[in-house]
Amino acid sequence: MAKIVVIGAGAAGLLCAAKSALKGNDVTVIEKMERPARKLMITGKGRCNVTNATFELEELISYVPTNPRFLYSAFSNFMTYDTMALFEELGVPLKIERGNRVFPESDKAVDIVDALVNYCKSSGAQMIRGTARAFECDGNKITSVILEDKIKIPCDKVAVCTGGKSYPLTGSTGDGYALAKSVGHTVTEIKPSLVPLVCSNHFIPKLQGLSLKNISISLLENEKEIYSDFGEMLFTHYGLSGPVILSASSHIRNMGKKQYKVIIDLKPALDEQALDKRIQRDFTELSNKDFINSLNKLLPKKLIPVIVLLSGISPSTKVNQITKEERHKLVYLIKNFEVNISGFRPVEEAIVTSGGINVKEIDPRTMKSKIIDNLYFAGEVIDVDAYTGGFNLQIAFSTAVLCAENM
Repeated sequence: MAKIVVIGAGAAGLLCAAKSALKGNDVTVIEKMERPARKLMITGKGRCNVTNATFELEELISYVPTNPRFLYSAFSNFMTYDTMALFEELGVPLKIERGNRVFPESDKAVDIVDALVNYCKSSGAQMIRGTARAFECDGNKITSVILEDKIKIPCDKVAVCTGGKSYPLTGSTGDGYALAKSVGHTVTEIKPSLVPLVCSNHFIPKLQGLSLKNISISLLENEKEIYSDFGEMLFTHYGLSGPVILSASSHIRNMGKKQYKVIIDLKPALDEQALDKRIQRDFTELSNKDFINSLNKLLPKKLIPVIVLLSGISPSTKVNQITKEERHKLVYLIKNFEVNISGFRPVEEAIVTSGGINVKEIDPRTMKSKIIDNLYFAGEVIDVDAYTGGFNLQIAFSTAVLCAENM
């Protein structure tokens, strides 16, 4: 019976501990927070997008922009349908929504958390509260994990499942990076991913709080489109947020070195010709109205003054005096509302951390360190991250199971 210490009781740590204990090992989980899986509780706006119903390996890999090939073995060993089957077996009925996102039927993240915690405990793993601060080593092996109060927990094998640096109030404060560095591992640059974007346009503060549904966006890098999406977004006091923006953020790799902008199509259901006809109908109905008062049927109230300003048409111009050229410019503006991206919000506000333990130093077939004989990694602490939609949790579960099976 091996004495295994799992550091971190998040999605990866809980599943890794449960699977390890079920193999007959003596498993101790160290968790610094009072309640385990705090970050899991807030995923998917408290609903927990637990995985994605993408059942083909190559397609699943395509949703991972950072070091996708590293995950072939982990995904092959434990796929999305395995995650779904596991939670159904643990008594959590699931449902599939738009974009193949998988949620608990109850829409409550706590059901996923409780299922994992109970699975971990019923498997025989022990959970203790504390913060792992250092390793005690004998040559190339870790012999014990030292907690903040100098308590030593002896071990045969260790799994670091501490998560990244996003949402530090949930316990993700980058502890795993320091532990890995202390025994010779390198950590790639830590950056935010799935994070709101800061914008430089003067009109942004005026749009604060405006939520848009059924819009489409294009993300441009040096004027070339690198990503497009359809769905919901939100204007904030600093820039842009919401599902389509978070997804777009994970495609930005050279912030500061390249120019990025988001082009928003406010009326994607209408092409320019159809939108022009719609505006002409509105203008005919309201021919004696001022331009500023003619867009209420077409656009959200908060957006109208900004569109009027950017159109270059005087707010007091009567709509029957607006020229064809001016109208065409208005149509183009509504279909191509341009926002300049100047930066990311801090990594602490990101859903996912990009960067982490260098994958070149981990065996992808086992999740075992290539530097320390009895050290393993799983989850977000590794330098892999995916797009939004349940893919990052699937990475956590797949790497955790592979890690457990090889410890």
